[in-house]
Amino acid sequence: MSMISFAPDTGVWLLATPHTSYALRVDETGAPCHLAWGPRLTLAEAEELAVPRPASTSSFEGRPPVGEELPVDGGTRYGPPSLQVRFADGSRAFEWQPTGHRVDEGELELAFRDRRYPLHVALHYRVRDDTDVIERWTVVRNAGDEPVTLLRTDSAAWSLPPLRDYRLSRVTGQWSAESQLRRGQLPYGETVLTSRRGITSHHANPWVMLDSGEATEEHGRVWSAALAWSGSWRITVQRTPDGRAGFTGGVGHDGTSVPLSPGEEFTSPPFAGLCSDGGFGAASRAWHAYTLAHVLPHPDEFAPVLYNSWEATGFDVDEVGQKALAERAAELGVELYVVDDGWFGARRSDRAGLGDWTPAPDRFPEGLAPLVEAVHRLGMGFGLWVEPEMVNPDSDLYRQHPDWVVHFPGRPRSELRNQLVLNFARRDVADWAYGWLTRLVGDHGIDFLKWDMNRAFSEAGWPGRQDGADRLGPQYVRNLYDVVDRLRADHPALRIESCSGGGGRVDLGILSRTDQAWASDNTDAADRMWIQHGYGQVYPARTMGSWVTDVPNQLTGRTVPLRFRFHVAMAGALGIGGDLTRWSEEELREGAALVAEYKKVRHLVQHGRLDRLSPPCDDAVSVVQYTAADASETLLLAHRRVTRHGAADLPVRPRGLTPAARYRDARTGAVHRAGVLGEYGFHLDLPQGDWASTAVHLVREPEA
Repeated sequence: MSMISFAPDTGVWLLATPHTSYALRVDETGAPCHLAWGPRLTLAEAEELAVPRPASTSSFEGRPPVGEELPVDGGTRYGPPSLQVRFADGSRAFEWQPTGHRVDEGELELAFRDRRYPLHVALHYRVRDDTDVIERWTVVRNAGDEPVTLLRTDSAAWSLPPLRDYRLSRVTGQWSAESQLRRGQLPYGETVLTSRRGITSHHANPWVMLDSGEATEEHGRVWSAALAWSGSWRITVQRTPDGRAGFTGGVGHDGTSVPLSPGEEFTSPPFAGLCSDGGFGAASRAWHAYTLAHVLPHPDEFAPVLYNSWEATGFDVDEVGQKALAERAAELGVELYVVDDGWFGARRSDRAGLGDWTPAPDRFPEGLAPLVEAVHRLGMGFGLWVEPEMVNPDSDLYRQHPDWVVHFPGRPRSELRNQLVLNFARRDVADWAYGWLTRLVGDHGIDFLKWDMNRAFSEAGWPGRQDGADRLGPQYVRNLYDVVDRLRADHPALRIESCSGGGGRVDLGILSRTDQAWASDNTDAADRMWIQHGYGQVYPARTMGSWVTDVPNQLTGRTVPLRFRFHVAMAGALGIGGDLTRWSEEELREGAALVAEYKKVRHLVQHGRLDRLSPPCDDAVSVVQYTAADASETLLLAHRRVTRHGAADLPVRPRGLTPAARYRDARTGAVHRAGVLGEYGFHLDLPQGDWASTAVHLVREPEA
């Protein structure tokens, strides 16, 4: 079956992925309507679903609020609109008039215009032969001579089949407590998930999962979608009295609008969707595979073991101290050394210096070159912390360009963390940032940037432009993307980590331009188990930076063993952030051994299949499993926070092993049969007491 097929007599379009089908048609009014999203269908089967819409039994109902590909504001539609426009004469609404279609190598474009006004709308769908993820986005073009205002332009609306019940899964949180998984019954009416902060945010993430309420980690059908956007966003999930559910999502939040000048075009970011059987685990694995295959710039690489200086030094950064830390890091087996905040300008605290991106002469008398060269001689890459989108009022940059920050004239300029947001929507600001970044990387041989963004927007205006406040959000993100794209084009070997005070900027949009993300500023291993559990629902371990830091933890004051901290951090892209000059010889030896252990299995963590065998729990064992694509080896990371007397010692049952094969424990040499492991399990050799952990690496034995 072709990936995209069409039945001219009924107007039905069928999109086929490896395991699912997506069907739609243009109805008698010209509106694009949803037909099916689920198991594979033939085109003839999809046509059977193209039945006339039943007449409304009430003058209060109008068109069903769920079931259109992009619900518009117009006619008798009363659900949440995906597309709202206001024309120059004050008229609102949109009336669909089909104007054609285009099919090109897995991409379908359905073209429409308004029946009265010269406004054109194109709905785009992309399918691939290696993933069940369907990418959707919308393009709106003003073909007239007068301006149009886009009050809402979502990327796509997704419709689910009628079900007895619906359950919504998403993540919530805050700074240092991101990605807290919440799973509960979807209420009737509208549930809005959003960020008004100018960034993806710590408080929510632009993805949703829905199921009938019966799905488990291993069983059941799950529908999900993720928005590829790194600024403010909104997803509205709806449940209707007639047993339907759906969701729409896109750029911006309530009250925002985008002006569209004559001849101008607005392209929304992709809002990708996935229908999968096999429960939440299968949904997660499908998103992981999609991200590795079609999102990340360098998906086949292994994230290096990095060291970051922040928790060791704070702002007390100088050449001598960094060289000493680098020597210790190299002895541990670190592959990438990253100097964090405090290396530039008058930066002695968070009160000054942001914006003045030259090495502090009193701390680096000969610039960064001697430190970079020393790190490279130790066999490590060199990385640097930067915050290009921010400025301290106490800086040379702000004194020269106070107009460059996001603000409203006459209003206070609210400072958060003693800093203001530079207006990246301005081309001169974006070009300035690109200029110093490309010089910094090129002149010093920088291998890695930790790109931070440590506050949300406020007074989000653009003085000097009448439409500035409306254009600010979308243009800011697009210019941010452009700066990163140009920088990477200049320096193909450069690798970048996305950070925004931790996990404030994690989404498919930024991950298409960076190599990993900092999941949270909270490095407490106990808290990280929950953060990483929520993060991994959509985003792969390859992208998740996770550090081992000192105890008592700087944020929580909690003390847990070094081994436990390592085993939690080994579930992602391993990093180390402690003050190595204070580690004992025993800690250094243990740390080096655990780094070496991670290097032997990181191909499984970063590129393998993830199975969540048991979720984080206060008084039970949590186990995650990573398995090679060919099932030749697997890794189990197990953690027990608190010992409870009398608690059952349940066996662990690994998944995805080769039937009838035998697997050898790489540490103990014990051999297990796959059938026994999968059906009856085995008992983990966990140490006694609280904060116990272990890593079990099983390797398939050659056939006799």
